[in-house]
Amino acid sequence: MATSEFWQRVSSTPHSSTQEWNDAGSANHQRTARGSAGMWMTLDALTVIGAAFVAAFIETHANPLIELRAFVHGRLFHGQSTALLTALLLGFTATLILISRSLHLYTPTRLTNHLHEQRLSAQACLTSGLLLTGTLYLIRGEAVPRGIVLMTVVLLSVSLSLRRFVFRALLYQRFERGMNTRNVIIVGTGAEAHALRHHLQSIRQLGYIFKGFVQVPGVDTQLAGTTGDVLGSLDSLFDHARKHFVDEIFFASPAERGVIKNVLEQARSNGIDLRVVPEMYDGLAWNSTIEYIGQFPTIPLHRGHVPEVELILKRALDILIAFAALVILSPVLLAIAIAVKFDSPGPILYSSERIGKKARVFKCFKFRTMVRDADRRRAEIMHMNERQGILFKISDDPRITKVGTFLRKYSLDELPQFFNVLRGDMSVVGPRPPIASEVRQYNLSHLRRLDVTPGITGLWQVQARQDPSFDSYISLDVAYIENWSVWLDIKIILRTIGVVFAGTGA
Repeated sequence: MATSEFWQRVSSTPHSSTQEWNDAGSANHQRTARGSAGMWMTLDALTVIGAAFVAAFIETHANPLIELRAFVHGRLFHGQSTALLTALLLGFTATLILISRSLHLYTPTRLTNHLHEQRLSAQACLTSGLLLTGTLYLIRGEAVPRGIVLMTVVLLSVSLSLRRFVFRALLYQRFERGMNTRNVIIVGTGAEAHALRHHLQSIRQLGYIFKGFVQVPGVDTQLAGTTGDVLGSLDSLFDHARKHFVDEIFFASPAERGVIKNVLEQARSNGIDLRVVPEMYDGLAWNSTIEYIGQFPTIPLHRGHVPEVELILKRALDILIAFAALVILSPVLLAIAIAVKFDSPGPILYSSERIGKKARVFKCFKFRTMVRDADRRRAEIMHMNERQGILFKISDDPRITKVGTFLRKYSLDELPQFFNVLRGDMSVVGPRPPIASEVRQYNLSHLRRLDVTPGITGLWQVQARQDPSFDSYISLDVAYIENWSVWLDIKIILRTIGVVFAGTGA
């Protein structure tokens, strides 16, 4: 279910130089770009090495282990030293990376066209191959078979193209499910703002989700049909950005530099990307970097730091742990399923709508621990709630079955959520996914916990599980988000094991 649908349900100065604009947020921008580019460069280097060894194996028909041993001892090709072959391989790899970088193949995937990317990828491989062939001619490296060189270039071209194609296909698939998308607010209601909106919505593979317009008082003239899409005025921009989990703000309306500077400072403090349409700000366009969103030119003034490499490691760790847990615990899962089935009438699994990252609604799975009509009977026992504020919890809930009591004590009812982890709806570690009735009562500051993917376990579960305070619940989730690292996830997972065996679940 889309985020906008969810919200419909739950809520009725001084002149600045060009250099100042270009420097705005440059440290975060460069750090993010280096991390992402470095990851793709490393993958390219590994692909080159793999293609070279596969080509040599095919050409020489040798055992791969024997081939590797021959390379180490300098006997792979007669008359060629290991040092020279290593230098050629490293030079070819460095050349490919430099050419790929000059062709902007390491820019964010959403900013480039698929066919254009494939053409540039082939161009980088062929150019690097020609330079390698020329180098072999100049150093008189006749002992290195040209067939291996040609096959290496072909295998490399195919491998890189296939890898980029698969990555895009998986990314687009996630976009269709409402995952990894970027929510956008456009400042302005004029013709340029509407053109930008149409562009973002017409090219679905960009992964942008339009959330609404924000009007600049005294500047914008509202077009017909815009009224329902205007969220408010510029003064409430960041309140709406918080409510709609906005990742980027596009300025498509002329405004004074002081206004832009103020918005830029708030964008930095809120970690929101800021772009302007160059036609609206001729002064900013001088010596500024133009970045195309599809075919629409923009100038990025701020880009928040996104730890892409760390997030990929987190996702890899999630998949590894979830898959291993489901395989190793499959006999336990089967035994629990049988026990639940025979203990009380009703389905084995209980699924409920939960609110995930950026208010995305998903089905969360658990083993059923309550009687079949538990949801209907909730209103009858609200007076027994032992939690403070928004949370709802009863230690001796009369709706819980006998098997359910045991499952909850050791948190075994949550094991099916590893399927949610594999689907990408949840992570192993993160804030617990709330239900819609809880989120209806959130204020804007509470929405911070929905900025990340929810988890099976988290800092609150291992540190203050029995604390009834909603403020403590929120503060621990926010502390986790602001101090997150892969190592922190590992420590929480290890502590969770102890908590589970201690049987502290309710």
